[in-house]
Amino acid sequence: MRKIIILLITTVLSVQLYGQRQLTANQQAVQQTVIKLFNALSSRDSISLKAACTSDLTLYEYGQVWNIDTLILKAITLNPSSDFERTNSFDFINTTLDKTMAWVTYRLQSSITRDGKQTTMQWLETVVLVKERKLWKIKHLHSTRIKRS
Repeated sequence: MRKIIILLITTVLSVQLYGQRQLTANQQAVQQTVIKLFNALSSRDSISLKAACTSDLTLYEYGQVWNIDTLILKAITLNPSSDFERTNSFDFINTTLDKTMAWVTYRLQSSITRDGKQTTMQWLETVVLVKERKLWKIKHLHSTRIKRS
């Protein structure tokens, strides 16, 4: 009986591990571009933020259409809190690409501390990236907030 249970567990685990696909180098590069964008937001670094995006970036956020200047204004300029801290975690759902364009869908959870208050927010987001001078850049980002606590 013990051997059967061990065999069953081993079989289930091997099927689950086999089902997980390895990402290509390009898929990893695309996902890293998304992570860089949010790292720049976390560190309030407008230069790195612009470096991760195309010059004609469009964001669809909270029912509004933003550009890079709107993002910098709302996320950096109007955020003077001295104790600001943001930690992001990603659950990448799908990463698809061809030679010059990529689409990424992921769940984002951010823990944000500002003015002594901590908030956890969750979004479902889709990003379209294009390749510019051999680098992936974010061209469009659509964000749907799922939860705020």
